[in-house]
Amino acid sequence: MPTFNAANLLQDLSNDVNNLLHVMRTRIEQQPHAVLLQQPAPGSWSVIQCLDHLNSYGHYYLPQLHKAISKGEQQRIPAKPLFKSGWLGNYFTNLMQPKPDGALRSRMQAPQGYRPVQQPDAALVIKEFISQQEQMLELLRRAETTDIGHFRIPTSLTRFIKMSAGDTFRFLIAHQQRHMLQALRAMLAYGGGGFTAVSMQYLTGNVG
Repeated sequence: MPTFNAANLLQDLSNDVNNLLHVMRTRIEQQPHAVLLQQPAPGSWSVIQCLDHLNSYGHYYLPQLHKAISKGEQQRIPAKPLFKSGWLGNYFTNLMQPKPDGALRSRMQAPQGYRPVQQPDAALVIKEFISQQEQMLELLRRAETTDIGHFRIPTSLTRFIKMSAGDTFRFLIAHQQRHMLQALRAMLAYGGGGFTAVSMQYLTGNVG
């Protein structure tokens, strides 16, 4: 399994979250809600439904990450220079992570409890998404002071399957990139300036 410089990994993940916020503020938030609520095809998610789905995962994982990092701070568990990904965490991250060209490695169906409603409140969903990204950045900053490989976090699938805090960050942010690309593709269907050949570059900060 891959081993990372822990500080560099946390910085890279923070950059990814900042890029998600940049895409939100420059390419999505400015669009009319009518565009953001349109489904590109029957059964396909609208932009807001994609974001609502991401928010549902944040409602579960952000408190779990906060709990783990707080324990690390309270117990004064020092940061380690290296973080080794676990087999399961690396598998889930790679499963979610889009390829450099924006293609997806696999198709999957969202669990029942994490599917968006048909017509979410666009303003509330956008506000919540931005708030969650800001919370994520704060958690990543705090994670620099403790061992992100020490505590195990139950997955949303079952409490019996757990990942380290480091792998939970990796998986959760890869999942966000996956559905942000889906949202940009949905915008394109309605002339919203959504997915383009450089969309993945926008999410990874590799645009000149």
